[in-house]
Amino acid sequence: MAVRIRKLDSTAPDFKQTLDALLAFEADTDDAIESSVATILADVKHRGDAAVLEYTNRFDRIPNGGAASMAAFDIGQDELDAALASLPEAQRAALRTAAERIRVFHERQKQELNGFTFTEPDGTVLGQRVTPLDRVGIYVPGGKAAYPSSVLMNAIPAQVAGVQEIVMVVPTPDGVKNQMVLAAAAIAGVTRVITIGGAQAVGALAYGTETIPAVDKIVGPGNAYVAAAKRRVFGVVGIDMIAGPSEILVLCDGTTDPDWVAMDLFSQAEHDELAQAILLCPDADYIARVEASIHKLLPTMPRAATITTSLSDRGALVKVRDMIEACEIANAIAAEHLEISAQEPLQWADKIRHAGAMFLGRFSSESLGDYCCGPNHVLPTSRTARFSSPLGVYDFQKRSSVIQVSEQGAQTLGKVAAELAYGEGLQAHARSAELRIKS
Repeated sequence: MAVRIRKLDSTAPDFKQTLDALLAFEADTDDAIESSVATILADVKHRGDAAVLEYTNRFDRIPNGGAASMAAFDIGQDELDAALASLPEAQRAALRTAAERIRVFHERQKQELNGFTFTEPDGTVLGQRVTPLDRVGIYVPGGKAAYPSSVLMNAIPAQVAGVQEIVMVVPTPDGVKNQMVLAAAAIAGVTRVITIGGAQAVGALAYGTETIPAVDKIVGPGNAYVAAAKRRVFGVVGIDMIAGPSEILVLCDGTTDPDWVAMDLFSQAEHDELAQAILLCPDADYIARVEASIHKLLPTMPRAATITTSLSDRGALVKVRDMIEACEIANAIAAEHLEISAQEPLQWADKIRHAGAMFLGRFSSESLGDYCCGPNHVLPTSRTARFSSPLGVYDFQKRSSVIQVSEQGAQTLGKVAAELAYGEGLQAHARSAELRIKS
C-alpha cells in the first residue's frame, strides 16, 4: 500500500477550506459504546466490587476461570520492586533518568505555584492558598498499548504536587502484566496498583467500591470506552482531558535533513491511523525531498501500514509563502506537538501563541519530549491548545481564596457590598455586611 500524502499550497483559493476539512476531527459518538459505558458505570456505582470483578474477568479474559476476589488484582510493593529488578540494566537506567528529569522540571512548576497574601493599608489580608488533592487515580493502558512513560508523566507531577495517595489502574488482558509499566510505577512512587481497566475501572475510581477508594481526579489516556466513561463521571470527579489522536506539526525553513523531518512525521503517524502529521515549509524543492524521504524510509518501519493510513488520510505537505505565514497557520492549527526545525527557531517561536509543546531547533525531535526531556507529554489535542495546557503540577493542586477583613476594612467594604446586594435584591446579604458597620 503506497502512501499518498496530500500536497497543499497556501496560495490556492480553496486552501483554508481544504485545511479546515483536513483538521476537522470529532470523535464519533458511538451509541453502542455510550450505552455500554452508561450501563457499566451504573452497575459499578450500585454493586461496587462485584460489578468490577465481573467485568474485569469477562473483558480482560482473566485465566483459570477468572479472579475470585478483588484482592487478586492488587499488586504489592514487592512485586513492583521485583519488576524493576527484572529489567535489563539499560532499561532501568533509562527509566530512572527519565523520571529524574521529569521530577526536576515539575519541581520548578511547584515553586511557581506557591500561594500568596498581601495586606491592605487598613489591615485587611487577602491571598490565595494552594493545596494538593488528597487522592488521584491514574489510568494506564494495558495490553499492546502499554506505556511506562505515561506512568512517569502522570504520577510524578501528582507526587511533586503533594498528593498523598496515587492509585494506578492498568488492565492486564489475558492476565499478562507489563513489567516496564510496573517498574515505572515503582520508580514514580505510585501508592497502589490495581490490575483493572476499562469503564469499570473509571467507575470504581469515581464512585469508590468496598476495596477501592473514590478519588478526587482521574488522569491518563485510554480507549473509546475509557474516554466515554471519563466524560460521564466528570463532575463527580475531576478529569485531565479527553485526548484525541496524536498530532505533529513541523515548521521547517528547508535547512534540516529531509530524512529527519520524514521520521519526525512518522513518529506520530505510527501511533494510530487517525494521528495527524503536517509539514509547513516555504521551499517547494525541500518539500519534494521530504516526500522522497517518506517513500524511501516507510518500508523500513515495522508500523508502516499504520503510518501509511495516517499520512494518506490526515497528513499533508504544505507549501507556504514564508515562515511568517507558517507561524500564522500554526496558530490556527494549535497542534499538540509543534517542531520549529529551522536555523533560528527562537525568532519564529516568538510568533507562536497556540501549541501544546514546542520543540525548537533541528535537534529537538518530538520523540525526546515523549520520554525524557522533562516537560509533560500529556498535551492538549484537536486544537484545544488554544485554551488548555500540558498536564502539570497545577492539575493536582487547587486554590482557595484567603480573606481576612479587618474591622476598619469592614466599614468601607460593608457599604460597597450592601449597595450591590440591595441592587440585586438580596437583603440578607446586605444586612450581613451592614451589621459589621459601626453606627
